[in-house]
Amino acid sequence: MNAHRAPVLNESPLSTKAPLALVAPDEAALISLCQRGHQNAFRQLYEQYLGLVYGLCLRLTANRALAEDATQEVFIQLWRRIASFRGDSSFATWLHALCTNTVISYLRRQKSWRQRIHLGDDTEELANALEAQAPPDLGDLDDFIRRLPERARVIFVLHGVEGYRQDQVAHMLGIATGTVKAHFHRSKQLLLHWLGQQEECPHERS
Repeated sequence: MNAHRAPVLNESPLSTKAPLALVAPDEAALISLCQRGHQNAFRQLYEQYLGLVYGLCLRLTANRALAEDATQEVFIQLWRRIASFRGDSSFATWLHALCTNTVISYLRRQKSWRQRIHLGDDTEELANALEAQAPPDLGDLDDFIRRLPERARVIFVLHGVEGYRQDQVAHMLGIATGTVKAHFHRSKQLLLHWLGQQEECPHERS
């Protein structure tokens, strides 16, 4: 996911043009400075986690413009909420949860999200894709994930990639756990089918 070109946050608290200087020898000290409002420390934390945050945003949105906006929203929320981090879990785990919740909240504000997630039916689309003789084109796993129908993609990323339980995903999206289970199963089948076809491609063997 770090291969994708990540956006630059252009709003407060990182609006300063001052050059970045290392301000803390370790992450705990860096976080402590951020909690006291040290903007240069936050810029350092931002650069450290930008690739991971942007990668998750891109997987969930499958759209670079939306992923950039969502990434910016995550870091704005991080600046506002970092004082609440108490170290009960690792910072990466805490940031991961913040990122996931922020992106889902961001997506909910997008037009037609409720209709696509709650009312849409992409099971037939998944079934038809599974019967195809070849993948859409050559690509890696992230490319194929982004080709899944929206609801199936979000479910697969949250459960299959990020490790949330199926009931947790259902709660996040406001849908039935059975829907999560069915879409994850079909999505997994489809991705394995695409990747298998890719491996059999003569161009890939050469």
